[in-house]
Amino acid sequence: MEDLITCVEEQPQPPSSLPNSWTNQHSDSAQRTDEEPKAVGGFVLVHAGAGYHSESKAKEYKHVCKRACQRAVERLRAGALAMEAVAAALVELEDSPFTNAGMGSNLNLSGEIECDASIMDGKSLHYGSVGAIRGIKNPVLVAHRLLSEAQKGKLSAGRIPPCFLVGRGAHDWAVAHGIPPCPAEKMATKFSLSAYKRNKRKMEIAEKMDTPENPMKRRRQSSETENGSECLDTVGAIVVDQEGNVASAVSSGGLAMKHPGRVGQAAHYGCGCWAQNSCNSNPYSTAVSTSGCGEHLIRTMLARECSVALQAEDAHQALLDAMQNQFISSPFLASEDRVLGGVIVLRCCRCEEDPPSQDLQASLAKTSRPLWWSSCGAIARRACAWATCQPRTAGPRPTSPGCPQGRCQATPWPSRGGCVG
Repeated sequence: MEDLITCVEEQPQPPSSLPNSWTNQHSDSAQRTDEEPKAVGGFVLVHAGAGYHSESKAKEYKHVCKRACQRAVERLRAGALAMEAVAAALVELEDSPFTNAGMGSNLNLSGEIECDASIMDGKSLHYGSVGAIRGIKNPVLVAHRLLSEAQKGKLSAGRIPPCFLVGRGAHDWAVAHGIPPCPAEKMATKFSLSAYKRNKRKMEIAEKMDTPENPMKRRRQSSETENGSECLDTVGAIVVDQEGNVASAVSSGGLAMKHPGRVGQAAHYGCGCWAQNSCNSNPYSTAVSTSGCGEHLIRTMLARECSVALQAEDAHQALLDAMQNQFISSPFLASEDRVLGGVIVLRCCRCEEDPPSQDLQASLAKTSRPLWWSSCGAIARRACAWATCQPRTAGPRPTSPGCPQGRCQATPWPSRGGCVG
């Protein structure tokens, strides 16, 4: 299957008309302006995952993304730094029964919920993460606490504080540091339990069909089981505060019917999220949050790769190139029929003005099905550039002026949030 890139750029003014596939999902966008909070010194971008989402829950996905943005903005208004704001956004996403993070996450083969989460602070470059943790409603709070404790320095007897904990050890550490446990029966929702029972039945049917005479039929059934998952993967957020600090975070319940103990990209360094303030060698501050098939994102370290690419002068084209060269066409994924992933990114720098302002660009890119997102905040000087990378199986290669590789197609973009389908 051939994966091509489609590029979408936001216009300075809202477009007078949108493609039908977007208009149906954003019919109330014109009325949403009055509901949005006043501009705040900073920017927040969240996503609810790039995967196989249920169309019947479109309203819930939109609302939870908006609420997550609002929680982060509230923290920024109160004077919090980017790291605190991004954690607040993730808590809101984890608390929703409609996302695959925290409460309501996908169940594994044993019928249990194991979650991954990580957070990175661009100012200190510290990082905290947990993998395959059970019985904690908000895994991102454990990751955040790990990061905060690491910033305090060494432990007694000169011991190095942990930045990544898994399984029972992660759970016990969280409880010991004041994060309350959550009973397993309260972690699962009627939606996640229903999906588990449905997927288990499909797996049982597929195993019965696993005979030498029916290899193709079994593979097709397995594919249908995977694609039937209503919540595939990771939620995330990226934030820049009024001081120009950046932070990013991700949280995930992992793949449906995963093997117990499996840890996805949401917990791996450089794979789930990345945040780095500007310095002498990097003129731009960057923040990245990924979503998709964890194994694909781990093998390519996509979050770090995108952050490095964003140091180029043309951030928009750099993101497209990174998705194409470091992910879609990566030699590490050459054996895969199709790669599944998405990213939200931002970069910013301080402008030499009086008073100083932030020059900020935000982008998103994906190769999978719909990616639900929302944004809030004040963006100075420059409009956002958005990108979406979509697999195509047929038809002519799209082109647009200024794209010598013939990979891009310029299209109007709806503002403030919704679904990239």
